Amino acid sequence: MGKVEFIALMALLMALNALAIDIMLPGLQDIGKSLGVVDENHSQYVISAYLIGFAVSQLFYGPLSDRFGRRIPMFVGFGIYIVAAFAALLVPSFTALLVLRFVQGIGSAAMRVITISIVRDVFGGRAMGEVMSLIMMVFMIVPILAPGTGQVIMLFGNWHLIFVFMGVIAMAIVTWFYLRLPETLAPEDVRPFTVASILDGFRIVLTNRIALFYTLSSTFIFGALFGFINSAQQIYVGIYELGAWFPVAFAAVAAFMSSASFINARLVGRYGMRILSHGALIGFLTVNTLWLVLEILWAGHLPFPLFLGLFALAMFQFGWIGSNFNSLAMEPLGHVAGTASSVLGFMGTAGGTVIGAVIGQAFNGTALPMVIGFFTVSVIGLFFVLIAEKGKLFKSQNKPA
Repeated sequence: MGKVEFIALMALLMALNALAIDIMLPGLQDIGKSLGVVDENHSQYVISAYLIGFAVSQLFYGPLSDRFGRRIPMFVGFGIYIVAAFAALLVPSFTALLVLRFVQGIGSAAMRVITISIVRDVFGGRAMGEVMSLIMMVFMIVPILAPGTGQVIMLFGNWHLIFVFMGVIAMAIVTWFYLRLPETLAPEDVRPFTVASILDGFRIVLTNRIALFYTLSSTFIFGALFGFINSAQQIYVGIYELGAWFPVAFAAVAAFMSSASFINARLVGRYGMRILSHGALIGFLTVNTLWLVLEILWAGHLPFPLFLGLFALAMFQFGWIGSNFNSLAMEPLGHVAGTASSVLGFMGTAGGTVIGAVIGQAFNGTALPMVIGFFTVSVIGLFFVLIAEKGKLFKSQNKPA
């Protein structure tokens, strides 16, 4: 498999997770109405239930993939994801749908954990940063297209068809994976699947200062993104009355994130992950500070062009933060890549889901709670990076943690 095909496959594996979230957004209101949801905010649980299953199960896939290789646990995850997608066609209640979404998240976790492990198996250092940026660039095409795809699908039927689409796409990707990607786990990196070995792997990960605190920083920053995803329809449709243009606005911001990943891939080999991501984090905080001040001045009803412009600028910085922070956290843990990906993924997703749920449930008819959330997580994220780097930003290379 060549590098281009490898990046494309890895991006699509990770994109199944984004697809399972973003393609649902146009259908949340219809799901709530058809299944008797009274409080509009509760429709967000379709996203949260999936993310909880996705977060918790990541702890298991890493140790399994360190013992049995990357392929077998990946096939198990795909099977769970596909069965849950098609089972949603027969769902009798909102509670049952939430259970299936939780199960679907359990399956999707394999794609996230094992994909990052595979990338770490094959690449390290700045090369991993470059490849992860390119993967994120392709990956971000999904949020650009997914909401519009969901809306188009619903023109031909109800929200059940969205789950059919997810199942069919997953079947196509797992076939590609099966036919084209060999095992990447080196024999010398196989770890026994015992309680002692798993706990030792967790200890290695959690006692590495750089890995731990970059992950904590990512957790809070991703929490802001999850908070926006939870509130996206309420903000774009409820506040700004975009209607059918909602997917276009969503895609515009995702395009900024994708372009940032592409630029990062071109620059990371020259300047390194720290210089680029630290600058982006400071930029993220600066934009969010300005955004918060303006939202307060407009009492949470900022004119839409200004709102979208500030949001796009913030997400452009986010595009430089995500892949670099992930690579920096994984860099010192190549010998336990599967377990590391599990632990770091669990922390990031579980924490981000809780933070995102708090931000989403704080929606009060204005965008102000979301913007307060963005500002707060950027401050906390910078604090954790300062701990990881012992107070010194923009270092080209770390001393051992």
